[in-house]
Amino acid sequence: MKTIIAACSQNLTGSRASLQTALRTLLAVPWPSQRDVRSALQLLAVLQWVLSFLLLGTISLLVLICLLFTSFWPIPALYLAWIIFDWDTPEKGGRRLPCLRRWTVWKHFRDYFPVKLVKTHDLSPRHNYIIGSHPHGILCVGAFCNFITGSTGFEEMFPGIRTFLTTLAGNFRLPLFREYLMSGGLCPVTRRAIGYLLSQNGTGNAVAIVIGGAAESLSCRPGVTTLILRNRKGFVRMALQHGAFLVPSFSFGENDLFRQVVFEEGSWMRSIQKRFQKRMGFAPCVFYGRGLTSDRSRGFLPYARPVTTVVGEPVVVPKVQNPSRELVDMYHERYIQALLKLFNDNKTKYGLSETDELHIL
Repeated sequence: MKTIIAACSQNLTGSRASLQTALRTLLAVPWPSQRDVRSALQLLAVLQWVLSFLLLGTISLLVLICLLFTSFWPIPALYLAWIIFDWDTPEKGGRRLPCLRRWTVWKHFRDYFPVKLVKTHDLSPRHNYIIGSHPHGILCVGAFCNFITGSTGFEEMFPGIRTFLTTLAGNFRLPLFREYLMSGGLCPVTRRAIGYLLSQNGTGNAVAIVIGGAAESLSCRPGVTTLILRNRKGFVRMALQHGAFLVPSFSFGENDLFRQVVFEEGSWMRSIQKRFQKRMGFAPCVFYGRGLTSDRSRGFLPYARPVTTVVGEPVVVPKVQNPSRELVDMYHERYIQALLKLFNDNKTKYGLSETDELHIL
C-alpha cells in the first residue's frame, strides 16, 4: 500500500512539474501585439474585397449551374425567377443597405493603405452632382472606399449627400454579386441608371463615375499620371440634361497600388487587350501586387500605399434638355480646367513633385 501511495505521489509531482514546464514554455512564446492583430485584420479585409470583386460573381454562377443538376435545383430556379422579377432594380437606384456601408471591416480596409478623403468645397444637398473620379487605377480603391463605404466620413463631410458609384452593367447580371454591389450603392454605368438618380430620386444625389474606364487602366503604372478624358463627353451631356453640377475628384496614390506589365502601342498584346476591352467592356491587365505572407512577395493584393482622394470645387451646370455640341464642349473644357487646378494645387501635398504633370488624352 505504501508503495502504491509513493508511486502516486511521485506521479503527481511529475505531472505538476510537467504542467509547470508547459506553462513556462507557453508564456515564453511571444503573443501577437495589438499592431500585429490590426495588420492581420487589415490584410483580411483587403483580401475579402479583392476576392469578392474578382471571383464572387463567377463562383456564384458556377455553383448555381451545378445545383441545377442536383436535388437542390429549386434554389437556382427560384433565384432565376427572382432575378427576372428584379431585373430593372439596378437601373432604379438599387437597394442600398446602410449597415453594409458602415461594416466595421471597411475601417480595416481603409487603414491598410490608408485611404483618406479631403474636402475642398461644400456640396449643397439642394442639387445633384456627377463626380468625376480619376484615375481609374487597377481596381478603383479610392473611389470604392470613399464613395461606397462610410469609413472615410463622406456623409459627415458632406451632410445630406448620398453617393453612388457606377460600374459595368454586366456585373449586375451575375447572381449574388449583383446583390452585393447594389447593397453598397453601386449602379450600372448606363444613361438610364444615372438619369434615374439625377431626375427621379430627389436631390442630394452624387453619382461618381470613373470616367477613364477600362482604357485608362491599361496605362496605369507608378509615376505616370495619364487620364483618358479628352473625348469622354457623355457625362457632361448628362449633367447638362439634368442640371447636375460637375465635381472633379482625384485619388493621389491610386496608380501606386499595383505593378502592371504595360505593352507598347502597336504590339500584338496591346491589340488583344483593346479588342477584349471593346467586346467585354473591361481590359485584361497583366498586373501584380504583394502576396499574402509578405509585402516582399508577389501576389494579387494591392501594396499598402497611401491613397488620398481630394474632392474639388463644383462646376455649376445649367439644365438644358437638348444641349448643343458647342455647349457640351464648353462645359467639358471647364471641367478639365477645374480638374487640372485640383491636381496642381494638391500634388505636392500628397506624394508628387512640383514638376509632375497631369496628361489628358
